[in-house]
Amino acid sequence: MRNSSHSLHGSAVKCCAVCGGKFGLIRYYWWRTALCSKKCVDRFKVRRDADHQWLRFARGLVHATEHQAEKRSAGNRA
Repeated sequence: MRNSSHSLHGSAVKCCAVCGGKFGLIRYYWWRTALCSKKCVDRFKVRRDADHQWLRFARGLVHATEHQAEKRSAGNRA
């Protein structure tokens, strides 16, 4: 996705947040993000879902690491 889809002066968005293309007669919005087509809406959803899956995976790794550390410290106490 583009880093700055808004201009510095706060005026309207001039290009699609996913592909950078120009808007036609219809703008699509998803999560307050202006998109140029249904194809870009689908791309945006897929990218967002991939980010969510990665975050769930990372949280699982952190949880597993903490769990293993707890097991080690409980074993050292005994």
